[in-house]
Amino acid sequence: MVLEHAILVSLSERAGSGYELTRRFEKSIGLFWSATHQQIYRVLKRMEEAGWVTVDVVAQSGRPDKKVYTVSDDGRAELVRWLAEPDPGAGPVELAVKIRGATFGDPAKVAEEIVRHRDKHAERLDVYRQIEKRDFPAPANLDGQHLHQYLVLRGGIRVEEGQVEWFDEVLSAMETALNPKDAR
Repeated sequence: MVLEHAILVSLSERAGSGYELTRRFEKSIGLFWSATHQQIYRVLKRMEEAGWVTVDVVAQSGRPDKKVYTVSDDGRAELVRWLAEPDPGAGPVELAVKIRGATFGDPAKVAEEIVRHRDKHAERLDVYRQIEKRDFPAPANLDGQHLHQYLVLRGGIRVEEGQVEWFDEVLSAMETALNPKDAR
């Protein structure tokens, strides 16, 4: 249900039509996760049926009426619930949506989720580094199958390093925002 929550975050930032949401996704969330125009409209319909959004129909001269979607009280409650909910299986996209939406819920709960994921990635990084040290002590001498195995392991190490660094950056910024007096 990440698309629903991404739409709730976007509509919490600013009400809009399905067309406007599609354009926003292309310029922000869509840089790392895409949703088609049709997907967004289908999800908006489900969200309206669930009571998460309200619709204002705006008459337009010479064009079809425009539906402008706004987050309802039930939608805000759902967003707050989802932001606080631990999700051990969340990937970078889900976490990015939670970080972007932290303002609309409890930022401390989102930070707790980031800490959990950071720790998981740090543990995986440690395992990869142990394998590297144990199985590939002289990488400059590798060739063939062993070189290729090493290169894949290095890719895993780089991904995990990037994740841990990003989570550290997020946590540092969120800590500063939560405790601005401590930043001085």
